[in-house]
Amino acid sequence: MAAPTALRCFTRRLYGSTAALEPQNSRLLRYLCSRFYDVEYLVSWSAKLRERNLRRKNAYCGYIKKLYGDDIAAAYFVLSRGGGVRFQGQENWFRADRRGKYSTDFLELRNVPVVAVDLAGSIVNYNGLDNLVQLKALTSLDLSRCPHVDDWVLTRLHVFADTLEELSLAGCPQVTDRGLACLHHLEHLRRLDLSHLPVPNAALIQLLVEDMLPRCEVVGLALAAGTQPSRLGAPVS
Repeated sequence: MAAPTALRCFTRRLYGSTAALEPQNSRLLRYLCSRFYDVEYLVSWSAKLRERNLRRKNAYCGYIKKLYGDDIAAAYFVLSRGGGVRFQGQENWFRADRRGKYSTDFLELRNVPVVAVDLAGSIVNYNGLDNLVQLKALTSLDLSRCPHVDDWVLTRLHVFADTLEELSLAGCPQVTDRGLACLHHLEHLRRLDLSHLPVPNAALIQLLVEDMLPRCEVVGLALAAGTQPSRLGAPVS
């Protein structure tokens, strides 16, 4: 009789402890689910915030354009995004410092066209180009290392076909060989930097771009394909 009694006591303790644990497991599960939804909400909210911030920083500077014209509006956009501009007839550049501060002396050049724009490493995107497309004398444009410069951005560069001579797309992670095909409009281009682009068959793309722009020095892709530049800048095997 002692053995069955002990067995019944053990069984009650076993099932009793399991029953006591079930509410704790349920609470833990509910807590983890709530945490998951909280994290999911935070991630979604953070993504929306970044998208809204990107739109704000690429907004069209229409008010500045009304006051000072297209070139000053473009200069304001570039400088406020940490870049640099050079006006026609000027040797020095206007540039933002590390803290994003810049001189407002460029406002005195409202009748002088912008000829060079440096937006390297900036957050400029397709919409941000609204601030540049009215530049009539732009000869140099640096869009290197811009994370939001993609093939759609390249489709807008045809507006500079009559003036643009230098273009850098080096290190733009979203530029592909499809976007590069849009550059055939830039007949006056003399130098094109395509270093560190995520394109397959870099040597073939180099040949295609050179054939598309026969008067342009195309740099970067040949090096990615494992060839060496000559002393004159032409790639050799």
